[in-house]
Amino acid sequence: MTDPLDRLAELAGIQAAYRDKDGKRHTASPETKRALLAAMGLACEDDSAAEANLEAWAQKEWSRLLPPVQVITKESPWRATLRIPDRALDAGGRWHLALENSEVREGEIRLDASMVRERRRLGDEERLALELELPPCETTGYHRFGLELDGFPESRMTLIVCPPTCYLPPAVTGENRVWGIGVSLYGVRSARNWGVGDFTDLKTLVEWAAEVGAGLVGLNPLHSLSRPDPGHCNPFQPSSRCFFHLLYLDLEAVPEFSECDDIHDTVTATEFQARLRALRAAPLIDYGEVWETKFPLLKKLYRHFRDQHLAADTPRARAFREWVAEQGEALRDQALFDALQTHFAGSSERKGEKDAWGWPAWPSGFHNPHGDEVENWAEDNQARVDCYRYLYWLADCQLHAVGRRSYELGLGVGLCPELAPGADREGAETWSRRDLYALEAQLGAPPDEDRETGRDTLPSTENTAPLIPHRLRESAYHPFIRMLRANMREAGGVHIGSLMGLMQRYWMPAHSPSHGGAYVSYPFRELMGILALESQRLQCLVVGDDRGCTHETRQFMRESGILAQRLFYFEKHPEDRRFKSPGELAPDTLMAVTDRGHHTLAGFWQG
Repeated sequence: MTDPLDRLAELAGIQAAYRDKDGKRHTASPETKRALLAAMGLACEDDSAAEANLEAWAQKEWSRLLPPVQVITKESPWRATLRIPDRALDAGGRWHLALENSEVREGEIRLDASMVRERRRLGDEERLALELELPPCETTGYHRFGLELDGFPESRMTLIVCPPTCYLPPAVTGENRVWGIGVSLYGVRSARNWGVGDFTDLKTLVEWAAEVGAGLVGLNPLHSLSRPDPGHCNPFQPSSRCFFHLLYLDLEAVPEFSECDDIHDTVTATEFQARLRALRAAPLIDYGEVWETKFPLLKKLYRHFRDQHLAADTPRARAFREWVAEQGEALRDQALFDALQTHFAGSSERKGEKDAWGWPAWPSGFHNPHGDEVENWAEDNQARVDCYRYLYWLADCQLHAVGRRSYELGLGVGLCPELAPGADREGAETWSRRDLYALEAQLGAPPDEDRETGRDTLPSTENTAPLIPHRLRESAYHPFIRMLRANMREAGGVHIGSLMGLMQRYWMPAHSPSHGGAYVSYPFRELMGILALESQRLQCLVVGDDRGCTHETRQFMRESGILAQRLFYFEKHPEDRRFKSPGELAPDTLMAVTDRGHHTLAGFWQG
């Protein structure tokens, strides 16, 4: 491959071509490659620009002794790749491995020519790539590996040691089986909610599931959404996948609700009760009206908490402060984003200015979450930011109570929410880490990807920004790890819509037709290793939709302890189209009647 555009595209993970279901080969055009590279921050309008990017890439990779991260499987010998100037050959030094548990291991090394695997000239200097063999590490976790060569500063990298398989609860091992229900929480109706399903409704569902012998409650993504209006209520376009949607809060279950006479008087008033009855009776969810009903009272709850708990440093206040400290910078960014969103286009403060939704519509000085304008605004509006911190704490507490209840009742799996494949390009997740996302691209699917449903793009991916693979790796996969932890902590299982999304994603330049895209590769085995590590640590089952997966990927799923979700409609004998009986299904399967992309059972039954 000599074309600099093609070489740069290959380095960035852009696949040159793919084959569709009919075996026809589709090649990524130069225009598509340029557009996707530009979205990754690698603009190359001509060959000289592509060559400059290639040189910069090589300079960065070959100028550091160690890569930013390495993912290995425990108890397997591993090799660290070193890149050194040729003058360092035959140098001695020491390596040390600082484990998560504070244990330190170390040893001496001596470099020699037998370790050299590749050579590269950078300017006037020749660099060498060496392979250093190291002893197995049986301790899983996130460790720090360091290397000190004589005459050179110390270099460090993150070493992630993973178990070979994901966690499988006893309820689904061996001959054991569970059954359960799948719900979209927002659509759950009850005589007591405020027009949208909430966490108390979910707790009731868990109790009902236990009563009838179910072991699993599948859920839509519960991620935070940035826009409480009907046009932007899609759970698959979250503002952030690390915090939960505030619309699901049950105000009456918050301790401050029963303490505050003002709120009690408001809610029990005849007019307010009539408003709630209208919301419950509405044929469709009125998202805007539900939010307008809840949010003013949520702010009152915060003011009561601030005055009666934070000011007095009560045990509840201390619990809140501990949680805030645990969440760290991520919570600061999320709460600050929501406060700014309310300031610029909030439904209650500046209603009607819909064009100001999303950080790209804010004044440019507010695009950097750590810029002076943002910092100054946060300092002047600390109460607004703290209010959102408090609300996310409430959401975390209420969902935790549901998870704890499922454990107390002995559900074999418990809650099993789906994870959204990406984040809204105008939301908090992209605002806080713009460097990680390709904001001028969006996730999608080639035109023939899912003919069974007649769609030519993945559902719910419009306006969803993909993660840039090499920048994700530069971050030592921290955003991926944090997202898994946030969603696994209270769940007994998680559902990943397509496991192939951890191997490759179909990218399209923003606002382009689906045929104008290309597949982009991701570090599949490293992401799968991290998935197994977090799954074991949090004892959380992993379910993945394997439609579209290669035979090798399906085999890897089985070996990794991941259940494949299959749909009842498609499990038929090919020769006569008879439906398969349960005994004919693979044991590592989660069988579903339907999913969000297919017809309901009632619709299927009625033809």
